[in-house]
Amino acid sequence: MQPISLNFPNSNLINPFHQPQINHRYHHLPIQTRRVNIVANGVSGGGAGSGFLSAIGRAIEEEEYRKARAEVNRKGFDLDGYSIEGLSIGGHETCVIVPELKCAFDIGRCPSRAVQQNFLFITHAHLDHIPSVQILGPVHGRKGGLPMYIATRGLYSLKPPTVFVPPCIKEDVEQLIDIHRAMGHVELNFDLVPLDVGETYELRNDLVVRPFKTHHVITSQGYVIYSVRKKLRKQYTHLKGKQIEKLKKSGVEITDTILSPEVAFTGDTMSDFFLDPRSADALRAKILITEATFLDESVSVEHAREHGHTHLSEIMEHAQWIRNKTVVLTHFSSRYHIEDIRQAVSTLQSKVSAKVIGLTEGFKSMYS
Repeated sequence: MQPISLNFPNSNLINPFHQPQINHRYHHLPIQTRRVNIVANGVSGGGAGSGFLSAIGRAIEEEEYRKARAEVNRKGFDLDGYSIEGLSIGGHETCVIVPELKCAFDIGRCPSRAVQQNFLFITHAHLDHIPSVQILGPVHGRKGGLPMYIATRGLYSLKPPTVFVPPCIKEDVEQLIDIHRAMGHVELNFDLVPLDVGETYELRNDLVVRPFKTHHVITSQGYVIYSVRKKLRKQYTHLKGKQIEKLKKSGVEITDTILSPEVAFTGDTMSDFFLDPRSADALRAKILITEATFLDESVSVEHAREHGHTHLSEIMEHAQWIRNKTVVLTHFSSRYHIEDIRQAVSTLQSKVSAKVIGLTEGFKSMYS
């Protein structure tokens, strides 16, 4: 693995803490990537008594209708060149999708749009973020979770997805899929990547991902997606094309690799990450998608922290560190209505220059 020269513009604006010079490296992790290939013996689908498989069959029959309905009812946003959509209801379900990056963050009950995403980033192991069975909530009776995501992609003949997890839950995820293989008699193929904080994985030649530390009641991490581009080094900018080509052929490194943070997703976390110098890239990405579970004085900051979550007042307190163009608030408690969320968005908007958006799909109006 060769070191690359990284240029992070305006990084001195982020945080008052001293940030040591780090020789950043990024690497593709083929040796870490493990394909979990679970094949039922002699079963190719439709076996009698397979409730899991029957559920997938019903999902396929309804897929075209669900796609049409989702397009009509979609409550996503087009922000800074990216579409942000999905559901995030505290304690019930979180799945946020960025179609341009082919990425989904956490899987919730696996909304239909998530199935089309090649990369899935799991922040932590709570059941509203990586469920494996049917759970009931504001959207009753909808099956989903990680096994459904993997299985449905297989039935649509999509390539096996790449699923990123904190390393500490890798073996548990493998066992989870094993259990569903035994229960459902289905083939489940996916690439499982245990990616630790500070490691970097190449999604494609112009896109990489790096986890950062978050602060929940169990081990958790957020993710930053970076665009990658090459920039000619200053000492060679005066040269003509043939001279540059000659240097390149001689083996001279004539470019720097520039990583620009595009989208950051925190998952569940306390507000501590705002003050962590290692979160600087999350706070200067074009789009920050972060939780705001509690919005008003009916719940105290202490209660929010006790449960590993963030209170809106804490985001306002740390607003000076936000350098993002857009902040998308998610994971609101189900106690709130759309009007409460809009009020919270307006309150935070008055404190930051970034555009503030609330992800309200799944919430109801107090007048409905």
